Amino acid sequence: MLDRKAAETAGEAVKRPEKATGVWVPAATPFKADLSIDFDRYITHCKKLLEDGAHGLAVLGTTSEANSLDFVERENVLERLVKAGIPADRLLPGTGAPSIGDTVRLTRHAVSLGVRGVLLLPPYYYKNVSDEGLYAFVAEVIKRVNDRRLALYLYNFPQMTTITWSPVLVGLLIQDFPDTVVGLKDSSGQVHYMETLLEQFPGFAVFPSSESMLLRALRKGAAGCISATANTHVTGIRWLYDGWEGPDAQDLQDMAARVREAVQPFGWIPGVKTILAAREGTPDWARVRPPLDALNEEQTKELLAAVAEAGG
Repeated sequence: MLDRKAAETAGEAVKRPEKATGVWVPAATPFKADLSIDFDRYITHCKKLLEDGAHGLAVLGTTSEANSLDFVERENVLERLVKAGIPADRLLPGTGAPSIGDTVRLTRHAVSLGVRGVLLLPPYYYKNVSDEGLYAFVAEVIKRVNDRRLALYLYNFPQMTTITWSPVLVGLLIQDFPDTVVGLKDSSGQVHYMETLLEQFPGFAVFPSSESMLLRALRKGAAGCISATANTHVTGIRWLYDGWEGPDAQDLQDMAARVREAVQPFGWIPGVKTILAAREGTPDWARVRPPLDALNEEQTKELLAAVAEAGG
């Protein structure tokens, strides 16, 4: 196994970022008619999410359509957000890619801006890879980034990657890189998997991707939530996060779950964007990048009716 010191030799005097906690939003990315990023609308959206209760922004993830963006665009997103006055330590960008070199490039750039941490998908092209191979991938990324400020949050989304960060592998990475591998976003939807991590690794920052299981997760020590529907209903999720120990916790949980369940059948990306388009009266918000499809008129009506009925 890789000597941890070899991966963390630079910047001994540099302070490590505090672990992320709370409600982090995987901010949706608006596009213009030519499919370029609409940065004015994007920055306005990100600032409003923070104003409405988000602890931070998990940008450049699945809901952000990050894998439909090229690397220059992804780097530009972070630079534009920071330049617009959004504190870098309130950003938790996705930097995963199938190759070590590309992952290092995106991660090094993000860390140089001072982000709270990065979300790392496994290298998702090759299937049926071993824990040993995944360990070697992460270790090499840490070694090459070579920055004490790096805080790495694994991103578990087997439905898209066909790869799971197994609890055994997670434990090895925590053991060998305890100051660097500090958390995980779980989009698997598997309660047993999430609870296994929470039970086996106290203090490891686990974020379920669904607010529907947030109350249960918080009671077992979860750090918070990173949810697609926080793009449209972040205030309600924040109420739940703040009030999970109070007398209204179950009511807040039920309310958040109803809204999420209303959106789910329509797909998180087109669903969230359709709600934003309707709320702001800007049809362009509903645009997605190919190969994704926007909702048609009938689907839009059904979604908005379902969300209204759910109390959203």
